[in-house]
Amino acid sequence: MVTCQAESICQSSSQLTLLSGAGNTLRRLAIDIWEKSKRSAVMARIRSKDTKPEMVVRTLVFSMGFRYRLHNPNLPGKPDLAFTRKKKAIFVHGCFWHLHEGCKISKLPKSNEGYWHPKLEKNRARDLSNQAKLHELGWDYLVIWECEIKNLDDLKEIILRFLT
Repeated sequence: MVTCQAESICQSSSQLTLLSGAGNTLRRLAIDIWEKSKRSAVMARIRSKDTKPEMVVRTLVFSMGFRYRLHNPNLPGKPDLAFTRKKKAIFVHGCFWHLHEGCKISKLPKSNEGYWHPKLEKNRARDLSNQAKLHELGWDYLVIWECEIKNLDDLKEIILRFLT
């Protein structure tokens, strides 16, 4: 439902529409539907470790007989799984958070683009930097995307080829 006032401001439950000038040009402003403390609590619950995609990969790799170290702090980027004897690392990336190109999940939010675009691009740049540092240290790495976890048979084959 939209309510309008004579001051040329129309308000709906999640957006403000401003009518400006003689031509009444419409301009939409995104407004957060939650107050700042609630938004902060929601964002704080987003995990960087032990995510569902990561747990699926860890369970699969363990069932294949491979043993690994979790989030090795001595390696650039703290890979999700590190195989120290083999000098191999696996990163499990969320498609949204790491801007997986061509993936349906990784669409930028339409609201607050000025915040999200630089933040997610910085994540991507950090990933590339960490991967280059790993390569310099003589490590191989594999990036598994969240959307690739749907087909476990293909994923198992990819992991097996990488680790052997």
